Amino acid sequence: QVQLVESGGASVQAGGSLRLSCATSGSPPASPYCMAWFRQVPGKGREGVAVIDTSGTKYADSVKGRFTISRDNAKNALALQMNSLAPEDTAMYYCAAEAGWYCYLRPTDYTYWGQGTQVTVSS
Repeated sequence: QVQLVESGGASVQAGGSLRLSCATSGSPPASPYCMAWFRQVPGKGREGVAVIDTSGTKYADSVKGRFTISRDNAKNALALQMNSLAPEDTAMYYCAAEAGWYCYLRPTDYTYWGQGTQVTVSS
């Protein structure tokens, strides 16, 4: 079973940038598999941020043009480059993985999750 570990979360000021990483270990899901980033604030449901699958990438409207998801297939690692951060981007960010060719930003679609990394953006 795959284990996912996020890193890179921090406190930054609005307009700043962060790069989140997700390292994997153990047995990955059956190939091909999708990897995605989600985020969650206390009291709200988990929100899809970006996903990468066999067709390419998809982004939530709220982060398009600011965030970039990328994947290192050789290392089974995932990254999220976040630019022009705003206070509304403050959340716990989670890495997720699921076997499949095409995946979407629905948290219920994903079996494997990391523990999260906190991103705080101050104005």
